[in-house]
Parts: sequence; structure tokens; C-alpha cells
Amino acid sequence: MALITEVETAEGRVRGRRYREFLSWRGIPFALPPMGRLRFRSPQPMTPWSGVRDALSWGFAPPQMKFATMMGLGKYQPMSEDCLTLNVLAPAAPSARPRPVMVYIHGGGYVIGTSATMVYGGQGLVEHGDIVYVSLNYRLGPLGYLDFSEFSTPSRPIESNLGLRDQIAALEWVHRNIAAFGGDPDNVTVFGESAGGNAVVSLMSSPHAEGLFSRSIAQSANAAVCYGPERSQRWSRIFLDELGAEDGREVQALESAGVRHLGKAGLSFMRRALEDEPGTLGYAPVVDGDVLPMAPLDAFAEGKTQRLPMIIGTNRREAALFRKFGDEGMPLTTDRVDLLFENTQPELRKRVLSAYPSYPSDNALTALCGDAMFWKPSLDCADGHTQTAPTYRYRYDYAPRLMDTLGLGATHATELVPVFGLGETTFGKSMTTLGGARDLRGVSRRMQGHWLRFAREGAPMDTWPRYDTHERRTMIFDRRDRVVSDPRRERREAWEGFRGYR
Repeated sequence: MALITEVETAEGRVRGRRYREFLSWRGIPFALPPMGRLRFRSPQPMTPWSGVRDALSWGFAPPQMKFATMMGLGKYQPMSEDCLTLNVLAPAAPSARPRPVMVYIHGGGYVIGTSATMVYGGQGLVEHGDIVYVSLNYRLGPLGYLDFSEFSTPSRPIESNLGLRDQIAALEWVHRNIAAFGGDPDNVTVFGESAGGNAVVSLMSSPHAEGLFSRSIAQSANAAVCYGPERSQRWSRIFLDELGAEDGREVQALESAGVRHLGKAGLSFMRRALEDEPGTLGYAPVVDGDVLPMAPLDAFAEGKTQRLPMIIGTNRREAALFRKFGDEGMPLTTDRVDLLFENTQPELRKRVLSAYPSYPSDNALTALCGDAMFWKPSLDCADGHTQTAPTYRYRYDYAPRLMDTLGLGATHATELVPVFGLGETTFGKSMTTLGGARDLRGVSRRMQGHWLRFAREGAPMDTWPRYDTHERRTMIFDRRDRVVSDPRRERREAWEGFRGYR
């Protein structure tokens, strides 16, 4: 039976739950609800409260498609614009010294996702790593990742990069308050997967985030997803067209539209954007000269990111998930591949395609898509970051027999199971119904060991060497881990110079 535990934060006292091994606080607000006149504004400081505020249940999910908020059979997390909350999980046992902190940013293409998703619970990391774990929500879709700042006026300000600003505000909350939960504000690791991985490289590139964390882990980050003012303004106008906004009344339309109307217009916008420019994400950070002075890929290349230790990597068959369950406009057909190069660097098309001998087979298209969207951008980040700070690169190859049978293999997001130690959960066991449970436990033990050692000390375990651009030593996670120098060298050389959309 859970008992009550209370903690005093800078904003007020919060009431959580005490379990046998964990202390849990859920739904703590880190900013004012971004509603009404605060819609499309930077997150505003939370008003302090008197008395004790319950932090016993998840906060609202950000507005999104309902299916992504499923909490169980027929059970969905309620949604609201009042979504800027975070959750803290800590060991129940006392500690003589502050514990390392790991802050997780969820993925979902910046259009779906919530910190309440079962996978992101964090219990396995807290149990095995003696850390304090934080997960957070941030604004998604048009409310968080379209740039309407060109319509800003002194009387009605509109800022850019709202979802990224939300993440920074959450990290500021951690810096102010995590000591009260037993965490060390000077030892914070920020990590995330997919869009969350993109958030990590964006935070590494933002001067607004300096001093808020000590190290970072970017899992399957499409680091190229960040666009300049021209594309951002064009996309915002496409959205406003779908919203039905009249010329000169764009702000009024954005203010008055209901969440459902915004969502419907957002889906229409995404279809148009991805059809015209395959390989992009309709919702993304933007180069605004403020939160992001330059795109992360440029910041990494020029050595202008935070000089902090970093783990970065991808999965062996990233794009197999999207081929199987929905391609979301990704370059998984020959027409889209042609359009990708036509829109970016047509002179590289022939050289790149030569690195996939079976092209245009499904396997070759899947490999090319995964490389373009995830592997190549992550590789560019790693190459650039070695100029300034310790860098560790990985590839996740492990796949239980069921995943291979389904044609997925080590696809996008599958590394979350071992990283979060989910092998013994119903979800994890379903992956090993055809065998592989012992191997999964081993992979999980080793990956968690590296992630947790990195969070404690700034370097993974000794079996994982630092990455550099000479030997390019990369940790391959599989039934038996191994270190490989310059894996996929031929593909790397073929993609040399590709930058993608800007």
C-alpha cells in the first residue's frame, strides 16, 4: 500500500506517493498552463502556491491524436493545453550524497507522445542505477512546433520553438528543485529517443540550455530536423490556409481556434508538407537566432555546441518500423527518393544509390531511408562533437526471433526495451515469445550499465572506447557486444557531403 511523501519545491509543497522501493511524484507543473493569451507564448513561470499540491497522478497529455494517449485497454490519458508537467521517481532508500539525475524526453515526431507512456516509467533505471529519474511533457504539433512569430506584435507576442522552450523550462525546474528530491543539480544527464533525440541535439546547440545539464544521450536522433526561416514561414502559412485563417487575421484565428480544429488543420498540413518534401518532419525546431542561433548539424560541425560528454547512436534497421506500420512521408519509394535528392543535392543521387546494390528492392529502400533519416545525421553529430568533447557512438543490432520473423529486426525504438529494463514486463515478454529472453536480459544489463555509468561519471564502462574520426570505433549492441571500426564505411563515404533539407 502506497504512503504519502511530501517535498518542498521553490514553487510550493507537493505530495507524492511512497512505495516500498520508490518515491513517486507525478504531474508537477513546471510552468503556467499555456492557454488563452499564453497560447503560442514562451512558457511562463509557475505561480507559487500555498498549502500542499497533490502530485499523485499523471498530468494531462498534450493535445494530439487520441490513439497515442492509450494507457491500457480502452483507457486513455485525458488531453489538455494545460500539459506542462513533469514527473519524478527516486529511490525510497536514503542516500548520504545527492544522486545523479536522468531527464528523459519522449519521442513521437513532435506530434504524438506523453511522459505517461508505460515504456518511459523509469523504474528499471532507478532500481539498478540509484538515480533520480525525471520525465516531462512539452507542447506538440502546431501548438509547439510551427513558427508563427512573423505575426508577433508588441501587444500580442508570439515566440518560436515553443516545444524546445518547454523542455528548457523543465530543465530549469530540475536545476531549481531536484535537490529537494535527493538529486544532484550539477549532475544531470538529458536523454531522449527519436524526436526526443532530436530535442537532445537541439538542447546541446541552444545557448538557453547552457548550464542546465552535464551530459547527453541521443538515441535515433534525426539531427537534420531543424529548418530555416524560409521553410518555417512557408509551412506556417500552409497551416494557416488549412485552418481557414483570413489574411490580416492570422493571430485571431490562432487564438480562437479550438484544439480539435487546430489538430484537424495540423493533419492536413502534414500531408501537404510530407508529400512535397519527403524526408522532412512537418513539425520541427527552427533556426530563430535566439533559442537556436544555427541548426544543430551546423553547430556540431563548427564545434559550437555545449562541450559535454555525449552518447549518440542508431538502430540497425531504423526504417523497418515505418515500412511496416506507416511511412509518414519517409523516402521509402523510388519516387520519394528521387524527390528527396531533387529537393536537396541531386548531384549526390547516383553515388549514394550505388552504395545499395539491390536498389530499388524493399530492403535497399528501407536501409537507405533509415540511413538518410537517422544514421547519417547522427554520424555527422558524432564527427563534429569529437572536436570539443568525449563522444561515444553505438549501433543497436539485437532483435529477438519474433522481431526478425515480423520483418522488423532491430528497428526504430526497440532499444528502449533494454535501456528501460522492460524485458520482464508484459510488453517485453511479448517480444520474446519465440525465444531470446535470456539474450534480452543480457543486452539490457549491459546497456543499462553503460547508460548509468555515463550518468554517474561522464563515460560508459571501460569496454566502450571513445569515438573519433580516425578509427571510428563504434559499440555494436547484440547478443554479444563488439566494437567495430568504421561500420558501413562504404555507405558513409557514399553519403559524404549530404546535408539534406535546410
